[in-house]
Amino acid sequence: MYLLIPAAGMGKRMGSDRNKLLISLLGKPLLAWTLIAAETARSITWIGIIGQPEDRADLDRILGNISLSKPVQFIQGGTTRQESVYNGLQELPDGAERVLIHDGARCLATPELFDRCTAILATCPGLIAAISVKDTIKIVDNTGIVIDTPDRANLWAAQTPQGFEVALLKACHDKGRALGWEVTDDAALFEKCNLPVTIVPGEETNLKITTPVDLAIAEFILRSRL
Repeated sequence: MYLLIPAAGMGKRMGSDRNKLLISLLGKPLLAWTLIAAETARSITWIGIIGQPEDRADLDRILGNISLSKPVQFIQGGTTRQESVYNGLQELPDGAERVLIHDGARCLATPELFDRCTAILATCPGLIAAISVKDTIKIVDNTGIVIDTPDRANLWAAQTPQGFEVALLKACHDKGRALGWEVTDDAALFEKCNLPVTIVPGEETNLKITTPVDLAIAEFILRSRL
């Protein structure tokens, strides 16, 4: 399975003036933990890191320190996640039929999650890892007034990896670029193109590291694993 890791963002909500994936977690950059999980996953055979040129030296240093056995390619990112994934799709090796896309900031995803998504992607055109919502969710208007309370039985919190047939996802990205769609994940492009997206049970610990609080929780989880 081919894996694309968008890693081109900044850490503004983390209070950082650099790529948050370079922030240290238990002595390793966040991205290193993501790469270690991908290395351990039996199904992953190729990794594409989508980043910015100014981070290239740091990314190379990370790769040198963890010594992956799987081939890794650096791909230049865009100004948005959507553009970055588009760039990544264009750089997939010839013959790539399916791809997993995993946010580098979700550094706690386990190898088992990657392998589970790979297995299910063989049976469907698109999927996302997700967990069922436990909290009651309120829909609020622009004045701060609650206007609806949806049934949480039908609500899932999207995670990554997300996986797709490469040809279909490329076509969705091309259509999105032509029509000016702006989305926050690739599943949304699939949905806009009326293509089915299957839910794969994710992991409660598969946090997206966005704020200092997330970093503290991630440290606790990693210490408990180690």
